[in-house]
Amino acid sequence: SARILECAAALDRVQATLTPDIIRLRQLERELREVSATLAQAQAELAGTQVKERQARHLAMHDVLTSLPNRRFFLQRLDLALVPSNRPQQALAVLYIDLNGFKAMNDAHGHHMGDQLLQIVAARLKNAVRAEDMVCRLGGDEFGCILTGLPNRRGISLVAAKIFGILSAPLMIGPLDLSILPSIGIAVSPDDGATGDALLRRADAAMYHAKHYRTRYTFFREALQKGQLKMAR
Repeated sequence: SARILECAAALDRVQATLTPDIIRLRQLERELREVSATLAQAQAELAGTQVKERQARHLAMHDVLTSLPNRRFFLQRLDLALVPSNRPQQALAVLYIDLNGFKAMNDAHGHHMGDQLLQIVAARLKNAVRAEDMVCRLGGDEFGCILTGLPNRRGISLVAAKIFGILSAPLMIGPLDLSILPSIGIAVSPDDGATGDALLRRADAAMYHAKHYRTRYTFFREALQKGQLKMAR
C-alpha cells in the first residue's frame, strides 16, 4: 500500500512537471495552424493578384473583340524587330490591311454581324501567316501584319497574295452569304523607313493607293516611283 502511494506521488510529480510543457506544445500547435492558415491565405491572394496582373497586361496589349494584339503591342514588337542586333538579313515588311465596304455592310446588317465578320477576318489572317509573323487589329476594320525573314519582295508578294485570297473567300454568318475584299499596303524596311511609326504610315499610304486603284496590294516604293503618291514624312 505504501509502495503504491509512493508510485502515485511520483506520477503526480511527473505530471506536474510535464503539464506546462504539454500546454506550451498545444499552444505552439495552435499558433502553427494559425500561421499556416495565414500563409495559405496570403499565397491565395498573391496568386489572385498575379492572375489579375496578367489579365490586365493582356487587356492592355490586345484587342477585346478579336483577341489579336492591338496597335500599341504591334508598334512595340515592330520597333523591337527593327533594332539592328535583332534584324534578320532578309527583308522586314509591314502590311496595312483595310476591308473594303465594311462600313456599308455593317450599317446594312447591324453591328453584331460586323463584330462576327471582324472575328472571322482576324482568325483567317492569323492562320494565313507563320508563327513567327505577327498580326494585329489596328482599329475599326483595319489590321496590320509584320513579316520577317522573307528573302525579297517576291516572297512578300506571295504572302500578300495569299492573305488577299484567304480574306476575300466567301463566308457565312447566319443566313447571310458574304464576301469582302481587302486592300493591302506594304512598306519594306529599310527602304521605306527605319522606325515602326514611319513604316506603318507608309504602309497605310500604300493601302489607300491599293484601294483607289483597286489593286489587291501595293508596295509603297513602287507607287512612289510611279508618281502616284507622295513620300510620307
